[in-house]
Amino acid sequence: MKKASAIFTVILGLLAVGQPAQAAPVTRYPGTVWHDTSGNVIQAHGGGITKVGNTYYWLGEDKTNGSPFQNIKCYSSTDFKNWVFVRNVLTRQSSGDLGPNRIVERPHVIYNSSTSMYVMYMHIDNTNYSERKAGVATSSSVCGAYTYRGSFKPAGHDSLDDTLFLDGSTGYLISEDRTNQALQIYRLSPDFLSVSALVKTLPQYESPAMVKIGGIYYLFGSHLTGWSTNDNQYATATSITGTWSSWRSFAPSGTNTCNSQTTWIQPVAGSSRTSYIFMGDRWNSGNLTDSRYQWQPLTISGTTASITCRDSWTIDTATGVTG
Repeated sequence: MKKASAIFTVILGLLAVGQPAQAAPVTRYPGTVWHDTSGNVIQAHGGGITKVGNTYYWLGEDKTNGSPFQNIKCYSSTDFKNWVFVRNVLTRQSSGDLGPNRIVERPHVIYNSSTSMYVMYMHIDNTNYSERKAGVATSSSVCGAYTYRGSFKPAGHDSLDDTLFLDGSTGYLISEDRTNQALQIYRLSPDFLSVSALVKTLPQYESPAMVKIGGIYYLFGSHLTGWSTNDNQYATATSITGTWSSWRSFAPSGTNTCNSQTTWIQPVAGSSRTSYIFMGDRWNSGNLTDSRYQWQPLTISGTTASITCRDSWTIDTATGVTG
């Protein structure tokens, strides 16, 4: 019997070879220095996460040498703690929009199922922030090399801080319009490479992020206070083009959104539930390379969204449970 048991154990071990490890609860420590699996400081500011299969891909700005554009980096993880650096998906060029001393901020990616392409939008500018354009890049894989396709002013309007939102197969660009003092929502063309129409104008906020939960759209944004933090706000609606609620705070009053600025809201769907993670940047204007990440579980109750400023919390991506 012992021999048979040993053989059975070996067979089970062979069957397990090559199978992905199951995620387990991990602890996140907001506001601390986060390193990738190679021990390097993670540089993925102002970005967002795209999930493909069971893997989360985090793309964001490289601030290693300050504000001028260096790279858009991509990291991957299955547990939200151990992030593997994959590659620089967009890098500085010798001239043009991505050249030296250029501003390339808030890269966000959505997938176009009809073209099988990942489409990235970003804020393109000069150091005086007077160009105010939206840039577009594409790749056949989420963490592949992106081809830069140029920049434009959507519907002729300024485009500074931006985000993307995918509603079914329809893509939206949301960006701050400084001249008109507004937050504009544009429907993208079927291939997502241009803007089809301006569909909604809202009060002026920057660093927008949108999520849809149970038929309700939640739009988050920051007041305009430069690199300094403030009490960020959110509004809700049952239709992107319909009537939006008044704007109100979602973090404890006076905490300046746990001393951070909104960048993205990420769903984590597991076997037990779907949780939502608020992702914020804690900018260090005197040393941007030391800017840190403030991620917190987002609590949803009806049309009310809220976060608390926890020093640590846990997440299990297999079950979707946070604690």
